[in-house]
Amino acid sequence: MPHRPITVGVDYTAAAWQGAGIGRYTRELIRAAVALGGPFRYVLFYAAGGLPSDGSYLRDLRDLCNHYPQVRAVPLPFSPRLLTIIWQRLRLPMLAEWFTGPLDLLHAPDFVLPPTRARTLLTVHDLTFLVHPDRSEPRLQRYLAQVLPHSLRRANLVLVDSRATGDDLVRLLGMPRERLRVVYPGVSEEFRPLPAMATEPVRQRLGLPERFLLFVGTLEPRKNLPHLLAALPHLPPDTRLVIAGRKGWLYEDIFATVARLQLAEQVQFLDFVADADLPALYNLAEVFVYPSLYEGFGLPVAEALACGTPTVTTNAGSLPEVAGNAALLVAPATPPNDSRTLAAAIEQARHAAARLREAGPLQARRFPWSQSGRALLACYLTTLRD
Repeated sequence: MPHRPITVGVDYTAAAWQGAGIGRYTRELIRAAVALGGPFRYVLFYAAGGLPSDGSYLRDLRDLCNHYPQVRAVPLPFSPRLLTIIWQRLRLPMLAEWFTGPLDLLHAPDFVLPPTRARTLLTVHDLTFLVHPDRSEPRLQRYLAQVLPHSLRRANLVLVDSRATGDDLVRLLGMPRERLRVVYPGVSEEFRPLPAMATEPVRQRLGLPERFLLFVGTLEPRKNLPHLLAALPHLPPDTRLVIAGRKGWLYEDIFATVARLQLAEQVQFLDFVADADLPALYNLAEVFVYPSLYEGFGLPVAEALACGTPTVTTNAGSLPEVAGNAALLVAPATPPNDSRTLAAAIEQARHAAARLREAGPLQARRFPWSQSGRALLACYLTTLRD
């Protein structure tokens, strides 16, 4: 292990471009790791072609660099698409070090490794494209099927968001278990029970009903929203559902289901909700419902639990790890199967609200970002020793 400071390069592209998902994960994890100090210097490099310089995620990055002198940002003069073509499709030997300078470690938190001479860590969040290929965006599925095995072979250590994802890597791609480490994502301290004085302004601004069920996440097939919509007719007629999330891919069935079941008066689509409003949104919900068919972690479930929101989710993938005994779990199903079962679980959550509101924050405390940061730094040191 070097006695000089350890220089860690991090592919920060997702963090610079994406509001939710891997973008938010990368921002939170790297900030938590940097805050812990230690013998590390960080070079956060990202595809900057076409990225507005006044975007909020770049402001976050500048704040991070200004606050911590051991952090340096390096924009690359390529769009994400062009950089993907250069590094992953063509596999041109254009080393990351050409832009960052010498690196001891390179951490790629978004499925694929750039070319480098450094020791490498790769984060794999889930294997949706293999577990549920029919629920994956076709181009992304083909891309990951081509490039992920190559990156896995090159990685010195592979990080996963849950034990379930690690098991999937062993089972489906033959990864040696000794090269895997679980680094759970965390839940920010902003996600906690809030008083009405903090939540009511958000209710008014977003035009939310007094009582509602809530879903938060990208609109895509894996989230299984038609199943949740099919459960609404089995609930009291005054039940309202609020769906917060941007359109992803193959989302047309969601809106077709709303039309077919004549649910337009019961369902409100918010599109993307800013991070600052999410804690209040969870707090305002009567029940959070997340009927996903598969998750590598399921951060919205952890956030809802942290806010004390009664939660219903499935026992698919990692979700039992995240929810523990603090949520009601149902078997993953697609409509028209078991829509009554999901409706019954929602009603049960309403009746057990007091218990679930108490249990949720206790379960969510298992996932602080500070713990995620410590686990990441331990993986950095392990990679240098091995």
